[in-house]
Amino acid sequence: MLVHIKKLVRQVMKRKCALGAFDTFNFEITLGIIQGAMQAGSPVIIQVTPKTFKYTGMAITQIIQSIANNQGQDVSIALHLDHGRTFSDVVKCVQAGFSSVMIDVSDQLFDKNVALTKKVVQYAHQRNVWVQGELGLVVKGKEGYQKLVKKPEEFLTDPDQAQEFVRKTRIDALAIAIGNVHGHYKMEHGIPRLFLSRLKEIERKVDIPLVLHGASGISSNQIKRAVDLGIRIINIDTEIRMAFKKALITSLGAQKREIDPRKILLPTIKEVSRVVEKKIKIFNQGKRI
Repeated sequence: MLVHIKKLVRQVMKRKCALGAFDTFNFEITLGIIQGAMQAGSPVIIQVTPKTFKYTGMAITQIIQSIANNQGQDVSIALHLDHGRTFSDVVKCVQAGFSSVMIDVSDQLFDKNVALTKKVVQYAHQRNVWVQGELGLVVKGKEGYQKLVKKPEEFLTDPDQAQEFVRKTRIDALAIAIGNVHGHYKMEHGIPRLFLSRLKEIERKVDIPLVLHGASGISSNQIKRAVDLGIRIINIDTEIRMAFKKALITSLGAQKREIDPRKILLPTIKEVSRVVEKKIKIFNQGKRI
């Protein structure tokens, strides 16, 4: 069932573990995420990006809400906007019933980031919606990956700036850059290490939940250490896409004469749920939330 994200975050803050936040694009992935959460016996965040809205329209919201309130009755689910880029992105999701939104202008100058994030917070808080901001730069793709490997200090979140950013914007959660990378490129060329010492410094300066984006492929040991040091929400997207594609290719190969999409797509739900269940168990650190 759908609940406000603050209910879930309170639980992980108290138990010092982390929530899994998974991106969805369609019915099958949404159902797979919810089934995985049910199998893990844990709440979950389901999130949608502006790019997905361009693909599905707002219909993806109704799909999530319907599955959450029917097949997902026995698990707590929060609905979140991932990487909103404009004020308009935020407004659409608040009006659609999201309990949490992210405004990501981390690629802009600090003052511009503060200004837009603060505007979003003022709007969202009046409507009982949480806001996640981002500081530092979580790179993506080949070019970003190579720059991070060569000069990581240019992309990492500055602890003092993080403290100032939280104070000026009054956000509810902060996404940080500690060596994490978005996208598929890293899966083939090596997962960069997390700068856990930087995480430790940020956690000392900031008293709101910290979010780790680009967590696909990061070792369970590093994830567990990051959770120990204060990460409370962990985003997974790339591994969901990979699981869906792998299952679909296998299904098409095994059922070459099949034309029923339901039979072809069924294995994708199972594979996504398997990945989600595995990740959640790592994030929860064996604690019941």
